[in-house]
Amino acid sequence: MILRIRSIVALLLVGSCAATSGLAQDTKKTKEWKKLFDGKTLAGWTNGSGKAPGKGWSVVDGAIHCGNKGGDIFTEADYYNFELKFEWKVAKGSNSGLKYRHADYSGKMVGCEYQVLDDDNHSNGKNPKQTAGSLYDVLPPDAKAKQLKKVGEWNTSRIVAKDAKVEHWLNGKKVLVIDMESAEWAKALAKSKFRDAPTFGQKDGRIMLQDHGDPVWFRRIEIMEL
Repeated sequence: MILRIRSIVALLLVGSCAATSGLAQDTKKTKEWKKLFDGKTLAGWTNGSGKAPGKGWSVVDGAIHCGNKGGDIFTEADYYNFELKFEWKVAKGSNSGLKYRHADYSGKMVGCEYQVLDDDNHSNGKNPKQTAGSLYDVLPPDAKAKQLKKVGEWNTSRIVAKDAKVEHWLNGKKVLVIDMESAEWAKALAKSKFRDAPTFGQKDGRIMLQDHGDPVWFRRIEIMEL
């Protein structure tokens, strides 16, 4: 009889532990991909003032397209630690970019830019720090790893930003990695257009698609907060 009671108590304890474990597992926050573009509309994107995007922006064949001057567009939410993946293509001679951690630095609203460019037919292509995949005007992509698609073809890009460390990927290859707390970063920043913003790249901010007045397309834009 005593052994039977002990067995029942043991089973109850095991069940209680399992339930507790399941509860902890259910309430634990999981990392999930979130679509920033639904493939059909510009829902979730605004101009710099939080209003609807300019008329230069539209959705064409499942992609966000900027054909005429419509101003830059932004996500509604801010992000700091994240992994972002997106696809893009440009017309001949086009210049654009995707900015992140876009915030107020020394009184100016700026952000890190993943450069989107036709390297061969735009003047920026002559400056390695302003070519496709670069962290615009601060660091160039690794020329040996970089494999840029032809104009009119889709490129696949990825940005990983975790605290002070940032990576740029292009078509499956890591083309840039930097620690924003390193001497290398401080030196590169001091030589860039953002030299007057010592905390550049180290604040949370919105994701921005840049309008340079040139035809550009973006699609499959997804983010996962880290």
